[in-house]
Amino acid sequence: MAITETTPVTYDPFSWEIQHNPYPTYERLREEAPVYHSEKHGFWALSRHADVLAASLAPLTFVSSHGVTLEGVEQGQPLLILKDPPEHEWHRKVVSRVFTPRYVASLEPYIRQVACELLDGLRDREVFDVIEEFSVQLPLRVAAELLGIPEDHRQPIHEASDRLVDRDDDGKPTDDAMAAQIELVALMYELVTEHRRNPSDGVFDLLVNSPVVDDEGNEELLSDEELAIRFQELAFAGHETVARLIPNGVVALTWTPDARRRLVADPSLVPAAVEETLRWDAPSHYQGRWSTEATEWHGVTIPADQRVILITGAANHDPRVYDHAERFDLDRRNDRPLSFGFGVHLCLGANLARMETKVAFEELLARFPEWELEESGIVRLRTGNVRGLAHLPIRPVRTTDPTR
Repeated sequence: MAITETTPVTYDPFSWEIQHNPYPTYERLREEAPVYHSEKHGFWALSRHADVLAASLAPLTFVSSHGVTLEGVEQGQPLLILKDPPEHEWHRKVVSRVFTPRYVASLEPYIRQVACELLDGLRDREVFDVIEEFSVQLPLRVAAELLGIPEDHRQPIHEASDRLVDRDDDGKPTDDAMAAQIELVALMYELVTEHRRNPSDGVFDLLVNSPVVDDEGNEELLSDEELAIRFQELAFAGHETVARLIPNGVVALTWTPDARRRLVADPSLVPAAVEETLRWDAPSHYQGRWSTEATEWHGVTIPADQRVILITGAANHDPRVYDHAERFDLDRRNDRPLSFGFGVHLCLGANLARMETKVAFEELLARFPEWELEESGIVRLRTGNVRGLAHLPIRPVRTTDPTR
């Protein structure tokens, strides 16, 4: 049925239309239904930047313990992202020791080394898949190095992570996605057992030996199950986000060749390109929450005990904050971008993801200043709240410069 001005806006995060291009629907949500209710899937949604920000800063009103996906199948698991204050703060303090600014900065030489190795192996290729041969491998190797994951575990972890986000046409996790979750935890539990037998000075031992301290001063070390879950979170979030963010940036720079040429001429603009990619098409488009009390937004009441999703992908295109929001603009001032969440649940690995993407753009553009997309080979993921491509083949345009 054709959409007319009188047709009520419909938002189904699992529909192919939304998976392919959600932005026209986001625009209608912000303007026509900033407080949206889906009877089909049983959720409420906020889409304006100010509203998403306000809800993100109210973690006791919009809690995470009921699950952060629309399906909520992860509810009850000992995941850090599912913990609410004050327990969340105790556990976050432990994991945050992994991502100090100094430690993240110290990883840049290794990140660059890996990026160079991967891209140098693609120099003579007429066509290569940016995702399978670069954007997946880079953060996977960095996460593996960070966590001390042995070589034989790395590819199985990536494959299980990819399967983990698979959804059917009704938005429910497929049987294979559920199996992948079990496999991933089993892989991580195996790593915990191995690290227990052979301790080192790495991230694992930092987590093992750092007690969780509550507000009353009680100390408790993480159990093996909790350590396995922390490993899963760090490994999955540590590579899946960057694996999708880099190709989203490649698409943006394909569609805006002037921006790409500016980056080639002036690599100091690359951090701005990373931030604009995060705003323009982030790997995560919504965060699930649960309302603990009734709240009113724009004259509409969201009742207590309801699934609520904060559509950060829509908020990052809100014209109330961003002029010409659909445009990829290296000169944009990104004011309070919400791509990594906000408030107490701001992504712990955000700075590492930025660093990996910055290095990826710098090294990719240094070797391949121009490219074309192989449209016939592009495949989009069909998932819940992870937005990105599964395959993105590109054809480098060769130059006469022998250093390229």
